[in-house]
Amino acid sequence: MPEVESDFYKQDTLVDISRDKKEDVVIPETIGPYRIDSRLNVSGMSSLYLAMNLETKIPLVIKVLAHDLVSKPEMVERFVKEAEIIALADHPNIVKMYGHGEWEGGRYIAMEFVQGVSLRQFIIQHSMSPRRALEIVLDVAGALCHLHTHGIVHRDLKPENILLTETGKVKLIDFGIAQLLASDADEEVRRRVMGTPIYMSPEQRDRPEDVTFSSDIYSLGIITYELVLGRLSHGVIHLSLVPKALRKILANSLQPDTEKRYQDIVDFIMELSKYIKKEKFEKKRGKKTKTSKENSGDAELETMKEKIAAVGDEMLPKIAPSWHAVDIGVSNNKTKVTGIYYDFFELSDDKYGIIMGECGAEGVEGIIYTAILRGMVRTLSRLTTKPIELVTILNELLVNDTIEQIFTISYLIVDPNDNKFYYISCGHGNLWHIVSGGSTPKKVAADNIALGIDADEEFLEVSHPWNVGDTILFTTFSSTGEDEENSEKAFAALIAENLYKPTQKQADDICDGVSKKQKDAPKERPLTVVSVQRKA
Repeated sequence: MPEVESDFYKQDTLVDISRDKKEDVVIPETIGPYRIDSRLNVSGMSSLYLAMNLETKIPLVIKVLAHDLVSKPEMVERFVKEAEIIALADHPNIVKMYGHGEWEGGRYIAMEFVQGVSLRQFIIQHSMSPRRALEIVLDVAGALCHLHTHGIVHRDLKPENILLTETGKVKLIDFGIAQLLASDADEEVRRRVMGTPIYMSPEQRDRPEDVTFSSDIYSLGIITYELVLGRLSHGVIHLSLVPKALRKILANSLQPDTEKRYQDIVDFIMELSKYIKKEKFEKKRGKKTKTSKENSGDAELETMKEKIAAVGDEMLPKIAPSWHAVDIGVSNNKTKVTGIYYDFFELSDDKYGIIMGECGAEGVEGIIYTAILRGMVRTLSRLTTKPIELVTILNELLVNDTIEQIFTISYLIVDPNDNKFYYISCGHGNLWHIVSGGSTPKKVAADNIALGIDADEEFLEVSHPWNVGDTILFTTFSSTGEDEENSEKAFAALIAENLYKPTQKQADDICDGVSKKQKDAPKERPLTVVSVQRKA
């Protein structure tokens, strides 16, 4: 050993490194043939130690089964199985194993030490280009392909279990609940629900004994969605936010029905590789900047918070405008500071415009970016009365703007003189049209990708007749996810229940109805409902 030993390998590595501060914590000097330098992390299942191979001078990580689990055969078997799986998985994008065995304290696994950050940490704290995001996905997919070839299902694929090294290399870790499909695992164990709910496939959650390779593909689909958008999904997926060609790939990955989902990771890799070669990626994902913790005792910060909240309230006007030949009701369920707004415009030639917009960022950051969007839209609304022109210009501005944010918007223009309305939606909610005297609300679709992604995107606008007595329901409601069809039917039924009410009452009751249904949801989405009725 040289006189001065490098401490580079002792730097904090991934996820949630928690060095013990108590002096009475006993750290073993050696485990097997390895010298122990410090404890990195501890959980109910195991402890992680930073170690050194004294012969090769290579730093590594030692995973030790928790002492109170050593006497439980099932847990020992699971720990040994993890070691066997890592040993099988010799791949550049999978953490390497140097050995495993028994020592006086129980069982251990010696693994490669990875210096870097978890993908979860990276998504929260940094930004990356769409191309780089998809390159990471391909690396993870390559690791899965290697595992699947050896009959291994990871079963806990999530950003926390994917590491990015200092050089940008991807490493897949944590095979604690991985499964060899060909193994004779105990039936009771196979039936246990194990994994992380947000990233679990439906069958892994409901029928864990039916887990297959496609279960990993489902998890990778959610991770791909998060990487492309540059933010964690928290279990809420809106595929309309991603480009159409990529949307198809993700839709095939996230099918609830395993028979409709990609069956082989190779198919996913081929489709994604084609997409990357075809698309141009010049736009970086929106930056996620962290705000400092607000000190409640600081009067200046409190005043600033109040002013920001007031700006947020201005983004959601409570009083609808009074327009010729148009009756309007507006309602929203805003319960916190968000990056959402809606606005009303009196345009030339007796036309009227209503716009809804949303920024991916939340809190103070969301309000600031939404205020910027609002200013851009107000300026452009004076230049054109055509939704498609406004959206096209706005998209180019956002793609080239240094704020580097993605926005979803929907824009409605009503023309009482011409008895028509014009509508465009970019990654946002839906519009519903109720013909005078009719009993069935009709959804009007004009789906486009969100703004700020692709400067060359061509947008679709629709127009429909709008006669006296017709009602338009303009909302931020978006039915996505596994239960999309039922969710949309439930919303249409809610509209039907409130069909013949005055516009303001209609908007309030529909908004309240959706809020009640979302009450037990993991993350309630802010909702706005605008009811627009054509008068004589």
